[in-house]
Amino acid sequence: MRPFLTRLFTDREIIHLPGGAIGQAFIGRMIAWKRTREVQENYAKIGGGSPIVRWTTLQGRGIVERLRERGHDVEFAIAMRYWNPSTEEALAELERAGVGRLLALTLYPHYSMATTGSSAGELSRVMKRRGVKLPLDRIDVWYDHPGYLDALALRAKEALARFAPDSPPTILVSAHGLPKHFIEAGDPYCEHIRITMEGVLARLPKVPHALGYQSRVGPVEWIGPSTDEVIRSLARDGIKDVLVLPISFVSDHIETLYEIDILYADQARALGITNFRRVESLNDFPPFLDALAGLVEPKLT
Repeated sequence: MRPFLTRLFTDREIIHLPGGAIGQAFIGRMIAWKRTREVQENYAKIGGGSPIVRWTTLQGRGIVERLRERGHDVEFAIAMRYWNPSTEEALAELERAGVGRLLALTLYPHYSMATTGSSAGELSRVMKRRGVKLPLDRIDVWYDHPGYLDALALRAKEALARFAPDSPPTILVSAHGLPKHFIEAGDPYCEHIRITMEGVLARLPKVPHALGYQSRVGPVEWIGPSTDEVIRSLARDGIKDVLVLPISFVSDHIETLYEIDILYADQARALGITNFRRVESLNDFPPFLDALAGLVEPKLT
Protein backbone atom coordinates (compact mmCIF):
# COMPACT_ATOMS: atom_id res chain seq x y z
CA MET A 1 0.00 0.00 0.00
CA ARG A 2 2.67 2.50 0.96
CA PRO A 3 4.42 2.70 -2.44
CA PHE A 4 1.04 3.21 -4.15
CA LEU A 5 0.02 5.95 -1.72
CA THR A 6 3.43 7.60 -2.00
CA ARG A 7 3.16 7.78 -5.79
CA LEU A 8 -0.32 9.26 -5.45
CA PHE A 9 0.37 11.92 -2.81
CA THR A 10 3.71 13.06 -4.24
CA ASP A 11 2.23 13.74 -7.69
CA ARG A 12 1.56 17.47 -8.09
CA GLU A 13 -0.64 16.76 -11.11
CA ILE A 14 -3.19 15.36 -8.64
CA ILE A 15 -2.82 17.23 -5.36
CA HIS A 16 -0.97 20.50 -4.77
CA LEU A 17 0.50 20.31 -1.26
CA PRO A 18 2.31 23.25 0.35
CA GLY A 19 6.01 23.92 -0.19
CA GLY A 20 6.35 23.34 -3.91
CA ALA A 21 7.89 20.15 -5.30
CA ILE A 22 10.19 19.68 -2.30
CA GLY A 23 7.38 20.23 0.20
CA GLN A 24 5.14 17.91 -1.80
CA ALA A 25 7.74 15.14 -1.72
CA PHE A 26 8.08 15.42 2.07
CA ILE A 27 4.43 15.98 3.01
CA GLY A 28 3.19 13.42 0.48
CA ARG A 29 5.42 10.73 1.96
CA MET A 30 4.24 11.62 5.45
CA ILE A 31 0.58 11.36 4.42
CA ALA A 32 1.27 8.01 2.74
CA TRP A 33 3.05 6.72 5.85
CA LYS A 34 0.19 7.81 8.13
CA ARG A 35 -2.56 6.42 5.90
CA THR A 36 -0.99 3.06 5.07
CA ARG A 37 -2.32 1.13 8.07
CA GLU A 38 -5.84 2.56 7.74
CA VAL A 39 -6.01 1.83 4.01
CA GLN A 40 -4.67 -1.70 4.55
CA GLU A 41 -7.47 -2.28 7.06
CA ASN A 42 -10.05 -0.98 4.58
CA TYR A 43 -8.79 -3.32 1.86
CA ALA A 44 -8.89 -6.20 4.34
CA LYS A 45 -12.62 -5.51 4.77
CA ILE A 46 -13.23 -6.06 1.03
CA GLY A 47 -11.23 -9.27 0.80
CA GLY A 48 -7.62 -8.16 1.09
CA GLY A 49 -7.15 -6.44 -2.25
CA SER A 50 -8.75 -4.54 -5.10
CA PRO A 51 -10.55 -6.32 -7.97
CA ILE A 52 -9.86 -3.43 -10.34
CA VAL A 53 -7.19 -5.22 -12.43
CA ARG A 54 -9.44 -8.26 -12.83
CA TRP A 55 -12.40 -6.16 -13.93
CA THR A 56 -10.26 -3.99 -16.23
CA THR A 57 -8.81 -7.13 -17.82
CA LEU A 58 -12.31 -8.44 -18.48
CA GLN A 59 -13.31 -5.06 -19.93
CA GLY A 60 -10.31 -5.00 -22.26
CA ARG A 61 -10.91 -8.59 -23.28
CA GLY A 62 -14.58 -7.87 -23.91
CA ILE A 63 -13.76 -4.89 -26.15
CA VAL A 64 -11.21 -6.89 -28.14
CA GLU A 65 -13.53 -9.88 -28.59
CA ARG A 66 -16.29 -7.65 -29.96
CA LEU A 67 -13.95 -5.84 -32.32
CA ARG A 68 -12.37 -9.05 -33.61
CA GLU A 69 -15.83 -10.42 -34.35
CA ARG A 70 -16.24 -7.37 -36.61
CA GLY A 71 -13.00 -8.10 -38.44
CA HIS A 72 -10.57 -5.80 -36.60
CA ASP A 73 -7.06 -6.98 -35.73
CA VAL A 74 -6.55 -5.53 -32.24
CA GLU A 75 -4.68 -6.22 -29.01
CA PHE A 76 -5.00 -4.57 -25.61
CA ALA A 77 -2.90 -3.83 -22.56
CA ILE A 78 -3.73 -2.20 -19.23
CA ALA A 79 -1.89 0.87 -17.94
CA MET A 80 -2.55 1.96 -14.36
CA ARG A 81 -1.41 5.40 -13.25
CA TYR A 82 0.04 4.65 -9.82
CA TRP A 83 0.47 0.90 -9.69
CA ASN A 84 1.11 -2.15 -11.80
CA PRO A 85 0.70 -2.87 -14.65
CA SER A 86 2.28 0.49 -15.36
CA THR A 87 2.27 2.52 -18.57
CA GLU A 88 5.81 1.28 -19.17
CA GLU A 89 4.69 -2.34 -18.88
CA ALA A 90 1.66 -1.75 -21.11
CA LEU A 91 3.76 -0.26 -23.89
CA ALA A 92 6.30 -3.08 -23.66
CA GLU A 93 3.50 -5.64 -23.95
CA LEU A 94 2.04 -3.96 -27.03
CA GLU A 95 5.47 -3.65 -28.65
CA ARG A 96 6.02 -7.39 -28.13
CA ALA A 97 2.64 -8.01 -29.78
CA GLY A 98 3.89 -6.13 -32.86
CA VAL A 99 1.12 -3.54 -33.03
CA GLY A 100 1.33 -0.91 -35.74
CA ARG A 101 -0.40 1.96 -33.95
CA LEU A 102 -1.76 2.89 -30.54
CA LEU A 103 -5.15 3.99 -29.27
CA ALA A 104 -5.28 5.18 -25.68
CA LEU A 105 -8.76 4.65 -24.20
CA THR A 106 -9.35 6.31 -20.85
CA LEU A 107 -11.60 4.45 -18.42
CA TYR A 108 -12.45 7.77 -16.76
CA PRO A 109 -15.65 8.80 -18.59
CA HIS A 110 -15.35 12.41 -17.34
CA TYR A 111 -12.30 14.47 -18.19
CA SER A 112 -10.09 15.98 -15.54
CA MET A 113 -6.45 16.96 -15.55
CA ALA A 114 -6.16 14.89 -12.38
CA THR A 115 -7.25 11.68 -14.12
CA THR A 116 -7.21 11.42 -17.90
CA GLY A 117 -4.94 14.45 -18.23
CA SER A 118 -2.39 12.98 -15.84
CA SER A 119 -2.54 9.56 -17.49
CA ALA A 120 -2.11 11.06 -20.97
CA GLY A 121 0.88 13.03 -19.74
CA GLU A 122 2.44 9.88 -18.32
CA LEU A 123 1.87 8.05 -21.61
CA SER A 124 3.63 10.82 -23.54
CA ARG A 125 6.58 10.80 -21.13
CA VAL A 126 6.99 7.03 -21.27
CA MET A 127 6.70 6.90 -25.06
CA LYS A 128 9.41 9.55 -25.35
CA ARG A 129 11.65 7.77 -22.83
CA ARG A 130 11.26 4.43 -24.63
CA GLY A 131 11.62 5.98 -28.07
CA VAL A 132 8.21 4.68 -29.18
CA LYS A 133 7.41 6.14 -32.62
CA LEU A 134 4.07 4.41 -33.21
CA PRO A 135 1.16 6.65 -34.26
CA LEU A 136 -1.00 7.49 -31.25
CA ASP A 137 -4.69 8.36 -31.10
CA ARG A 138 -6.69 8.95 -27.91
CA ILE A 139 -10.23 8.75 -26.61
CA ASP A 140 -10.22 11.20 -23.71
CA VAL A 141 -13.93 11.70 -22.92
CA TRP A 142 -17.18 9.78 -23.29
CA TYR A 143 -19.34 11.11 -20.44
CA ASP A 144 -22.29 11.65 -22.79
CA HIS A 145 -21.93 8.53 -24.94
CA PRO A 146 -25.45 7.07 -25.39
CA GLY A 147 -24.29 3.48 -24.84
CA TYR A 148 -22.60 4.40 -21.57
CA LEU A 149 -25.68 6.27 -20.36
CA ASP A 150 -27.91 3.37 -21.42
CA ALA A 151 -25.75 0.86 -19.53
CA LEU A 152 -25.80 2.97 -16.35
CA ALA A 153 -29.58 3.38 -16.66
CA LEU A 154 -30.07 -0.38 -17.10
CA ARG A 155 -28.05 -1.05 -13.96
CA ALA A 156 -30.08 1.58 -12.09
CA LYS A 157 -33.38 0.09 -13.28
CA GLU A 158 -32.30 -3.33 -11.99
CA ALA A 159 -31.65 -1.78 -8.57
CA LEU A 160 -34.88 0.27 -8.56
CA ALA A 161 -36.87 -2.93 -9.19
CA ARG A 162 -35.74 -4.21 -5.78
CA PHE A 163 -37.56 -1.39 -3.96
CA ALA A 164 -41.24 -1.59 -3.12
CA PRO A 165 -43.37 0.10 -5.81
CA ASP A 166 -45.06 2.27 -3.19
CA SER A 167 -41.72 3.30 -1.63
CA PRO A 168 -39.40 4.61 -4.37
CA PRO A 169 -35.94 5.63 -3.16
CA THR A 170 -34.06 8.86 -3.43
CA ILE A 171 -31.21 8.34 -5.87
CA LEU A 172 -27.91 9.59 -4.47
CA VAL A 173 -25.60 10.13 -7.42
CA SER A 174 -22.06 9.82 -6.08
CA ALA A 175 -19.05 10.92 -8.12
CA HIS A 176 -15.39 10.88 -7.19
CA GLY A 177 -14.30 14.15 -5.63
CA LEU A 178 -11.68 16.52 -7.00
CA PRO A 179 -9.51 19.20 -5.40
CA LYS A 180 -11.26 22.52 -5.90
CA HIS A 181 -8.27 24.22 -7.54
CA PHE A 182 -8.78 22.10 -10.67
CA ILE A 183 -12.29 23.50 -11.17
CA GLU A 184 -11.07 27.03 -10.48
CA ALA A 185 -8.47 26.52 -13.23
CA GLY A 186 -11.19 25.58 -15.74
CA ASP A 187 -11.36 21.81 -15.39
CA PRO A 188 -14.63 20.55 -17.01
CA TYR A 189 -15.11 17.61 -14.62
CA CYS A 190 -18.15 18.90 -12.72
CA GLU A 191 -19.93 19.88 -15.94
CA HIS A 192 -19.29 16.41 -17.35
CA ILE A 193 -20.66 14.84 -14.18
CA ARG A 194 -23.80 16.97 -14.44
CA ILE A 195 -24.40 15.96 -18.04
CA THR A 196 -23.96 12.26 -17.25
CA MET A 197 -26.29 12.51 -14.26
CA GLU A 198 -29.00 14.25 -16.25
CA GLY A 199 -28.61 11.77 -19.11
CA VAL A 200 -29.06 8.78 -16.84
CA LEU A 201 -31.94 10.28 -14.84
CA ALA A 202 -33.76 11.09 -18.08
CA ARG A 203 -33.76 7.35 -18.81
CA LEU A 204 -35.25 6.42 -15.42
CA PRO A 205 -38.65 6.80 -13.78
CA LYS A 206 -38.92 10.18 -12.06
CA VAL A 207 -37.64 9.87 -8.50
CA PRO A 208 -35.98 12.37 -6.13
CA HIS A 209 -32.23 12.66 -6.52
CA ALA A 210 -29.19 14.36 -5.02
CA LEU A 211 -25.52 14.67 -6.01
CA GLY A 212 -22.49 14.21 -3.78
CA TYR A 213 -18.73 13.83 -4.21
CA GLN A 214 -16.80 11.15 -2.33
CA SER A 215 -13.23 10.09 -1.54
CA ARG A 216 -11.68 13.29 -0.20
CA VAL A 217 -8.03 12.92 0.83
CA GLY A 218 -5.21 15.26 1.76
CA PRO A 219 -5.10 18.75 3.32
CA VAL A 220 -6.60 20.65 0.37
CA GLU A 221 -10.08 22.02 -0.33
CA TRP A 222 -12.30 19.68 -2.36
CA ILE A 223 -15.46 20.20 -4.40
CA GLY A 224 -18.75 19.53 -2.66
CA PRO A 225 -21.13 18.71 -1.27
CA SER A 226 -19.50 15.54 -0.03
CA THR A 227 -21.47 12.31 -0.23
CA ASP A 228 -21.49 11.88 3.55
CA GLU A 229 -22.88 15.43 3.95
CA VAL A 230 -25.67 14.58 1.50
CA ILE A 231 -26.46 11.41 3.46
CA ARG A 232 -26.81 13.47 6.64
CA SER A 233 -29.08 15.92 4.84
CA LEU A 234 -31.31 13.13 3.51
CA ALA A 235 -31.55 11.63 6.98
CA ARG A 236 -32.57 15.00 8.47
CA ASP A 237 -35.34 15.15 5.86
CA GLY A 238 -36.66 11.80 7.06
CA ILE A 239 -35.66 9.83 3.94
CA LYS A 240 -35.64 6.09 4.64
CA ASP A 241 -34.86 4.65 1.19
CA VAL A 242 -31.67 5.62 -0.65
CA LEU A 243 -30.15 4.13 -3.80
CA VAL A 244 -26.55 5.17 -4.47
CA LEU A 245 -25.60 5.52 -8.14
CA PRO A 246 -21.80 5.81 -8.59
CA ILE A 247 -21.29 7.46 -11.98
CA SER A 248 -17.57 8.18 -12.21
CA PHE A 249 -16.51 4.57 -11.56
CA VAL A 250 -16.68 1.87 -14.24
CA SER A 251 -15.70 -1.05 -12.01
CA ASP A 252 -15.76 -2.14 -8.39
CA HIS A 253 -12.85 -1.10 -6.19
CA ILE A 254 -12.22 0.44 -2.77
CA GLU A 255 -14.53 3.42 -3.37
CA THR A 256 -17.55 1.23 -4.09
CA LEU A 257 -16.89 -1.90 -2.04
CA TYR A 258 -15.65 -0.16 1.11
CA GLU A 259 -16.52 3.53 1.00
CA ILE A 260 -20.11 3.15 -0.23
CA ASP A 261 -21.04 -0.40 0.76
CA ILE A 262 -19.52 -0.30 4.25
CA LEU A 263 -18.61 3.22 5.42
CA TYR A 264 -21.56 5.15 3.98
CA ALA A 265 -24.00 2.28 4.55
CA ASP A 266 -23.10 2.16 8.25
CA GLN A 267 -23.42 5.96 8.48
CA ALA A 268 -26.81 5.90 6.76
CA ARG A 269 -28.23 3.20 9.00
CA ALA A 270 -26.96 4.98 12.12
CA LEU A 271 -28.81 8.11 10.95
CA GLY A 272 -32.09 6.24 10.40
CA ILE A 273 -31.92 5.49 6.67
CA THR A 274 -33.19 1.92 6.88
CA ASN A 275 -32.93 0.90 3.23
CA PHE A 276 -29.56 1.95 1.77
CA ARG A 277 -28.45 0.19 -1.41
CA ARG A 278 -26.07 0.69 -4.33
CA VAL A 279 -26.47 0.28 -8.07
CA GLU A 280 -24.26 -2.57 -9.24
CA SER A 281 -21.07 -1.40 -10.94
CA LEU A 282 -20.66 -1.68 -14.70
CA ASN A 283 -17.75 -4.14 -14.47
CA ASP A 284 -18.14 -6.59 -17.41
CA PHE A 285 -21.82 -5.79 -17.98
CA PRO A 286 -22.37 -6.74 -21.67
CA PRO A 287 -24.21 -3.51 -22.65
CA PHE A 288 -21.30 -1.51 -21.22
CA LEU A 289 -18.73 -3.55 -23.15
CA ASP A 290 -20.86 -3.07 -26.27
CA ALA A 291 -20.71 0.69 -25.64
CA LEU A 292 -16.91 0.69 -25.23
CA ALA A 293 -16.45 -1.34 -28.40
CA GLY A 294 -18.73 1.08 -30.22
CA LEU A 295 -16.67 3.96 -28.87
CA VAL A 296 -13.40 2.45 -30.13
CA GLU A 297 -14.48 1.09 -33.52
CA PRO A 298 -14.69 4.43 -35.40
CA LYS A 299 -11.06 5.07 -34.49
CA LEU A 300 -9.96 1.85 -36.24
CA THR A 301 -10.87 2.82 -39.78
